[in-house]
Amino acid sequence: MTVQHVLEDTQRFLEHLGLGEEPFGVYYADRLPDNAVGPKTGVPISRELEDAGQLDLQEAMKTFSCVMANIRLARKKGCAAFISKEEYGCFGGVYYCSLMKPHLRFIEHYVTTGFSGTPVHGERYLPTPEAMRKFLAEVDPRKAPGRYCIFKPLSSFADGEEPELVIFFARPEVLSGLFTHTIFTTGEMDCVASPFGAGCTNMVAWPLYYQEQGVEKAVLGGFDPSVRKYMKGDELTFTVSWSLYQKMLQTLPESMFNVDGAWKEVRKKVARSAKAWGEDTATA
Repeated sequence: MTVQHVLEDTQRFLEHLGLGEEPFGVYYADRLPDNAVGPKTGVPISRELEDAGQLDLQEAMKTFSCVMANIRLARKKGCAAFISKEEYGCFGGVYYCSLMKPHLRFIEHYVTTGFSGTPVHGERYLPTPEAMRKFLAEVDPRKAPGRYCIFKPLSSFADGEEPELVIFFARPEVLSGLFTHTIFTTGEMDCVASPFGAGCTNMVAWPLYYQEQGVEKAVLGGFDPSVRKYMKGDELTFTVSWSLYQKMLQTLPESMFNVDGAWKEVRKKVARSAKAWGEDTATA
């Protein structure tokens, strides 16, 4: 499918779902699009510097910038967001977006129980640093094929450009449509996964993990407490690979969206929800 065909079919998909916001695509490149938003350049960080005691964490934190915070800004402005090894913003984000390996040991403690005798109490999202190490070793992001990991609206992709991943931002009724249509497309009962991870882990690292395994899975995310402040109320993320997304578009004509079934009632709830939140909804 050409990008133009995908965009045309995407508009029909959004109308079926009642979703007024188009999805974002994720890709890697050595150049940034115009007006892209992202972190400022930070001091150098690496495991080598950390192990040598030469990593100034306080200085590095001065340029902290969450991946989802930049995506939120890009969603508002209709532009691209990015992260790179030099403009990392977040110690976890630069790892999960495939831009720096190995990870900093710091995050093993920060996400779990903190550092004894210091004010860093830890986020307590996993019980021990050992559990965090196991998680990091499992997700193990592949090497990035470009300098930047870029997120931008699907309509911003030109012919010749292709995203690796497609991310939807949606509330429960719309998610029920995405979830069910993914199952309809794949025929697999467990084709939607929601493993533990930060917001960017479930938008980038886990989808790439499944893609590298040759497994077609959508990833439901946005449950990370640290990322909730950068998302709308009741909103989650739903990410699929580019290849799976194209298949989902191709199966639309035979899907539940085109029969006189339960989705018509759900679609009414989607419209009521959008009205309650003061948002636009794609018209049926």
